[in-house]
Amino acid sequence: MPTRADLAKAAALEIVEKLRKHGYSAYLVGGCVRDLLLGLAPQDYDIATSAHPDEVVSLFSETIPVGAQFGVVLVVVRPAGEKPIHVEVATYRSDVGYSDGRHPDAVRYSDSAQADVQRRDFTINGLLLDPVKDEIFDYVGGRKDVERKIVRTIGDPGHRFQEDKLRMMRAVRFAARLGYEIEAGTMAAIRRLARDIHQVSRERIRDEIDKMLTEGRARLCFELLDESGLLTELLPEVVAMKGVEQPPQYHPEGDVWVHTLLLLEGLEKGCSRSLAWGVLLHDVGKPPTFRVAPDRIRFDHHAEIGTRMAEQICRRLRFPNEITEQVLALVGNHMRFGDVKKMKESTLKRFMRLPRFGEHLELHRLDCLSSHRDLSLYEFVRKKLASTPEEEIRPAPLITGKDLIENGWKPGPLFRTVLQAVEDAQLEGILHTREEAISFVETNFPQQT
Repeated sequence: MPTRADLAKAAALEIVEKLRKHGYSAYLVGGCVRDLLLGLAPQDYDIATSAHPDEVVSLFSETIPVGAQFGVVLVVVRPAGEKPIHVEVATYRSDVGYSDGRHPDAVRYSDSAQADVQRRDFTINGLLLDPVKDEIFDYVGGRKDVERKIVRTIGDPGHRFQEDKLRMMRAVRFAARLGYEIEAGTMAAIRRLARDIHQVSRERIRDEIDKMLTEGRARLCFELLDESGLLTELLPEVVAMKGVEQPPQYHPEGDVWVHTLLLLEGLEKGCSRSLAWGVLLHDVGKPPTFRVAPDRIRFDHHAEIGTRMAEQICRRLRFPNEITEQVLALVGNHMRFGDVKKMKESTLKRFMRLPRFGEHLELHRLDCLSSHRDLSLYEFVRKKLASTPEEEIRPAPLITGKDLIENGWKPGPLFRTVLQAVEDAQLEGILHTREEAISFVETNFPQQT
């Protein structure tokens, strides 16, 4: 059965053949060619063609003009019984001016694939492939840079980054993902222009960091961000972790920065955004709370302080509310694992029913492995979670406020206290029925009428 990658490749070949059948030139271009050259299976394919956007639209039954003003159209292919595949088809062009530091002010269409690749970002992304003849065309030295494992801009790096400031972050991400080095002149230009990254929208910066965190090479990405000067501009709160000592009896690995890098190294490729950001920011409150106490180094209330700092970062980068809430929950609750063996049954069950608790558990596992390496609390919670039926963690309420009213109570602030006490007793295994709950209330809370 063909894989998703097989279907994407077949869709791209079908589009190239149709364009050529109607008299246009067309090639695969960019990252998909690089990946094929490396023996990887691209998930997405881009096509460069001499056909103009209106001509592309007229040739294919379903298209989306995502950037028609820049010559870019998505062609939609629907394999039988599969999700649709979107292939980006871009007209050969040269770009004129980048006054916003992100998009060309205007484009000039061209008939030359060789001229088209000159406007692209990096040599390794400037390769063309004739998929019919399986022949690669290299006009920018990309093949040699793939062999040498180098990320290098096409042409002058300062000019390339002035055109599109996000390319600085993309250079870091490609280098980390592929295990390449950033060419010296390219890195020097990033350092020189790092402050200009603020010209890029916060949403695009956020999305690029998302990819860095979830593509499987997060530690290397953040080391390169730091080396390039970009991290200081993007996340100064993370830079502040450098040199912040930790108590060696709990953190033999080193300072807060080293600890965080180790956690990032442990993130699996394809992990959730919220877990990745929770890992990155879980100790963000340590630098401002550092103190040397008589017994040891301490970070009083760093989870609470860190939660407030994480919220500022999430708001600054315009995260969706759902992601923000989970990141804050991860930061705010990560120290609670230290008390799990001392918690009452009801408290532990409430802890384990936090939304997406698996992410809390994974953060704790990575936290332990990146410090003292003692997984006993992790194993305790994991086993408790596995052995406790869902209905015991999230039981249906034995009574509600309506039951209290029917038994003569007047609605008021005490309702919440009473109902929580009933739920505590239920979670502790003391109460099992509505009648027992009513009796519990009558005994422990003198009726207020």
